[in-house]
Amino acid sequence: MAFHGKVALITGAGSGMGRLAAQRLAAQGATVAALDINEKGLQETAKGHENIHIFPVDVTNTEQVNAVVAQVIKQCGSLDRVMNAAAIMPYGKIMEHDTANILQVMSINYGGLVNITKATLPNMLESGGGDFIIFSSMLGQMPVLFTGAYSASKFATSAFAEILAHEHKDQGVRFACVCPPAVKTPLLQQAKDTIWPKILDENPPIQPEDVLDLIETNLEKNKFWVFPGKGTKIGWIVRRFFPDAIWKHIHKVEGQ
Repeated sequence: MAFHGKVALITGAGSGMGRLAAQRLAAQGATVAALDINEKGLQETAKGHENIHIFPVDVTNTEQVNAVVAQVIKQCGSLDRVMNAAAIMPYGKIMEHDTANILQVMSINYGGLVNITKATLPNMLESGGGDFIIFSSMLGQMPVLFTGAYSASKFATSAFAEILAHEHKDQGVRFACVCPPAVKTPLLQQAKDTIWPKILDENPPIQPEDVLDLIETNLEKNKFWVFPGKGTKIGWIVRRFFPDAIWKHIHKVEGQ
């Protein structure tokens, strides 16, 4: 594992990828601050792990995030890893998708990242090291029909992460932006409960363990972009150079 510190802070730790990451780090002996709006989920994450400390928080609330992060640092110590995994993933055609829900997606997926970054990164820069891991998505690189709200939030996330990393180049903190395809977590079911693009069935969902393993590998190699899953990096390259061909294929598959 690429984590060589003592204290990790993870958002979205009440389920899915965040929960698994918290439990894996705790099993390695790290002190983990698990953040989520879902307190019951946090309790389930921490069950059997004395070194997982739960902190209920709404990542869209700037003041609340600042207060909780200050509490984490006071209680657990300086941060050696921050992982932002908090997200929601409802799909829908833009003009049929509830406006409030579209804005909520951006507020949580992107706004939450901004809040966590501003609250935690100064501590890491001051201590001169650590890992700052941001979860984007392949849909933050390659948009498809019916994912307008989610893709917009993840495109914003990818851009924010890339600029953030370059603005703090050679300052001791390792940055990683993770862009997985569909992953077998509860978040995936959230999308399927709304509308599911047929194009996403071309590749089966991958295991969350595979995503976390590749993050560690790439951090050790100082690679910023993390593309888990078969063909994701190639897909990223094709999207950059042949966007029209990608959209033509998407329309054909979706029948639109």
